[in-house]
This record gives sequence, structure tokens and C-alpha cells, in this order.
Amino acid sequence: MKPLKARVKGGRIVVDEPTDLPEGTEIELVPADAWDGLDDEERRRLHAALAASEEDVRSGRVRPASEVLADLKRARS
Repeated sequence: MKPLKARVKGGRIVVDEPTDLPEGTEIELVPADAWDGLDDEERRRLHAALAASEEDVRSGRVRPASEVLADLKRARS
């Protein structure tokens, strides 16, 4: 099932399009901006790390996943 999109209108949640959910189905709603559980500083650091990672890829500073996994396995032994 694809995610439902809804908006608040007059204090009520209104689904933007029809659904095929059976009548009486209970669903749990989470605001779209609260899905990751990060605070503003954590989100800022995440986005900075992602931007740095993208720059690494563009600059060719990458390693095969198999090497990274092998390093992690050795570190655990």
C-alpha cells in the first residue's frame, strides 16, 4: 500500500484522495517533518555529512563496499 497524504482542515485530518481501506480501519499518523526523530542540530549534521559524502563521490574518493565490510569484519574480530 502506498503512503496516504492528508492535510489538516478545520482541525480535522482530511485524506487528499480516496483510499481502498475498509471502513473503520484505524491508522496511525505521524507528521511528515517528524518521521526521523532528529532534532535540528542532528538534522544539520546529517545534511552536512550527506553533502560531504556527495562531494567525495564526485571527486572519486570512494571504496568498494566489499572493502569497507571486510574492514568492519576485521575490526570486530
